Amino acid sequence: MRHLRLAALSPLAAALLLGACSTTDAPVAPTAPQPSVMHAQLLEDVRILAADDMQGRDTGAPGGAMARDYIIGRLEALGVAAPPMGREQPWEMQGRTREGAKTFNGVNVLGVIPGTRVTDRYIVVTAHYDHVGTNDGQVFNGADDNASGVATMLALAADLKRQAPDHSVLIVALDGEERGLLGAKHFVEAPPVPLASISMNLNFDMTARAETDGKLWVTGTYQHPTFRPLLETIPANGAVALAFGKDTPQDTGEDNWVNSSDHAAFHRAQVPFLYFGVNYHPDYHRPSDDFERITPSVFISATELSIAGFRALDRGLDR
Repeated sequence: MRHLRLAALSPLAAALLLGACSTTDAPVAPTAPQPSVMHAQLLEDVRILAADDMQGRDTGAPGGAMARDYIIGRLEALGVAAPPMGREQPWEMQGRTREGAKTFNGVNVLGVIPGTRVTDRYIVVTAHYDHVGTNDGQVFNGADDNASGVATMLALAADLKRQAPDHSVLIVALDGEERGLLGAKHFVEAPPVPLASISMNLNFDMTARAETDGKLWVTGTYQHPTFRPLLETIPANGAVALAFGKDTPQDTGEDNWVNSSDHAAFHRAQVPFLYFGVNYHPDYHRPSDDFERITPSVFISATELSIAGFRALDRGLDR
């Protein structure tokens, strides 16, 4: 992404955690799972994807294939079906490396969750699962970039399986982002549904380390101003609040994120987009971007905000 402690749990999360720990013989409703289990899975997804044995999840490398297999297993465990074109979308493209251009063979991972109100319109939720691999003998684990975004996307998928969305949803773990948004470019060139049927792309890239400024940034409302009223009433969650920006002509260089991650491929294809991500931090694109650097309560709050943001968009679009 972006080519550059302990906070208290939110009151809602704390209350739910306490409730989950209480003992009762009453059955648990399907729409009210135990948040302690949900949050544990969120953290476990990041821990596994950012482990040393994933070797930095480089595109086309064994570690990338291991990460892909893990994500496929998680989608299948959640009961997220594959679209008609299949679970995997392979591609071959030229990408960038420190040594120059190179041909990469990558694979996007796809899932579909049918909607209930606008069944023929899709929200495409994306997060890239690749990172930069190993460099100079060091593993770049990419816990925040972007094991965190994948984990947030999987948490959203779990929430959508508990309570179906209004729109049909494509869950897409993209490969090759670090090599030039390759998987996203292929997706929009060969989409599993017509581009005209996609209401928007919601891209998660770096959702864990919001303690830098206490913000989960929303980029794209300058380009798509009708999205902002759907999101701006969402309250802060614990130590994290939504913030809007990084997308105006006044935002220059590294402070402009319109083309900074996979959503740029959708933007260029004239598909409306929003990008959710945290600000830069000292471990960005360094071997120190490890699971241990994540503050769980902050990551949980950012993920809950991400899910709330999706739900607001899902309710408000195509009315």
